[in-house]
Amino acid sequence: MPSMPSKPSGPDANPASRAVALPADWAATPLTVVMPTYNEAGNLPGMVRALMALDLPGLRLLVVDDSSPDGTGEIADRHAREFGPERVGVLHRAGKEGLGRAYAAGMAQAVADGARYVLQMDADGSHPASKVPQMLGVALATGAGVTLGSRYVEGGTLSDAWGAHRRLLSRWANAYAGTILGTRVRDITGGFNLWREDALRAIDLASVDSAGYSFQVEMKYRALRRGYGVMEVPIHFEDRTVGESKMNLMVQLESVAMPWKLRARSRR
Repeated sequence: MPSMPSKPSGPDANPASRAVALPADWAATPLTVVMPTYNEAGNLPGMVRALMALDLPGLRLLVVDDSSPDGTGEIADRHAREFGPERVGVLHRAGKEGLGRAYAAGMAQAVADGARYVLQMDADGSHPASKVPQMLGVALATGAGVTLGSRYVEGGTLSDAWGAHRRLLSRWANAYAGTILGTRVRDITGGFNLWREDALRAIDLASVDSAGYSFQVEMKYRALRRGYGVMEVPIHFEDRTVGESKMNLMVQLESVAMPWKLRARSRR
């Protein structure tokens, strides 16, 4: 693992969390950030500006909105007009069908539009935009099929707003899925993931079963089963300050069951 910056106390709170500079040809790599949204009107403008400020001329943002009643889709359309369709695109979907379905639709669209790399990123501010250049640099330098923004490798940190119960639950979920599936990925449940285009094609997004957060686990497991290398880059994971979490009981139950389904399917 390459040497990494010291621990930050917030997503962009000190020099260690500022974006690294990439060589011009690397910075121009066609990269699409896929960002699903549902009622993220209070968060989306800041995320758009943070991404557009990065020194990555090859970066494009694709917002995948599930008909948010708070007007998130209209806000995304305004940003697309402001920055131009070559920098910001919007995929409007008919309704809320789950995070996994939104990601699959957006990632498939990004690949079809010519992205060489596709980055999953939440709209709630939990994933630091400043880490995007570093993740792209690691992916290009190592040839990894998947590069993860990881909370649980050395240098990774969690928001101070996370209490002991939430920290324990998150670590347990990673250990649970990793043990059942036999992987060595430290943050298999994380959602800040950079995919090489050929890895996504090999996974076959249309066949992914998970509708909720277990999409993160299923995608990584499929990549590993197909022989793609995984790198983990430490990040600071910040808690959302605006809006509400989309985690509910059905999503949690799917997350508990999915590793067993994947294991059984692989044995067959």
